[in-house]
Amino acid sequence: MNDLLMATITRKLERTAENLRKNNIDAYIAENSAEAVKLAESLMNEGDTISCGGSVSLTESGVLELMKSGKYNFLDRSAAADREAVEQIYRDTFSADVFLTSANAVTENGELYNVDGNSNRVAAICYGPKSVIFVVGCNKLVKNIDEAIKRVKCYAAPPNADRLNCDTPCAKTGECISVAKGGDMPSGCLCEGRICCNYVVSAYQRKKGRMKVILVKEELGF
Repeated sequence: MNDLLMATITRKLERTAENLRKNNIDAYIAENSAEAVKLAESLMNEGDTISCGGSVSLTESGVLELMKSGKYNFLDRSAAADREAVEQIYRDTFSADVFLTSANAVTENGELYNVDGNSNRVAAICYGPKSVIFVVGCNKLVKNIDEAIKRVKCYAAPPNADRLNCDTPCAKTGECISVAKGGDMPSGCLCEGRICCNYVVSAYQRKKGRMKVILVKEELGF
């Protein structure tokens, strides 16, 4: 990446990290994915029961590989035998030591924005696991919640719907059908495959340090 562009991104990441901390959310800046993996490892203990939400960022960064290393009791839904077993993992996740995920967007004001279809991910973010670790690429940094809403509708939801084989308009056209009408937060398609069903903004946290955000100076995920 161009040095001048990286300098600008770094300043934004530093400002974002500072504001996350003001919201009682621990924040770290990683130079690259390898450093992000080391940071994630430092925030967990061997033998911890851990779980995760569906996340391209965890895979691309190498954090998912760490989770599968055998150091942890990983509640791995991808290894579940059937849907009933997957649902049990979702429920067991609420008592996990650590939940790992990414965010759909992080604002420079220090807020986390997440949108979910099945909603096991946003549920665990809000309550349950003792610790929640977010691994977030610099491509997910936005100015404010309005930009976060637009980012999901135009850049995150379409490729995720495609990845999950969801038959939605955004998977076909590349953006939410609501964008042309102004694209307020909850507006969207009315179809069974919709992946934008519940919307969570995480601002100031009562429990200091439960949420931890690793901001990475690389593009990760959608």
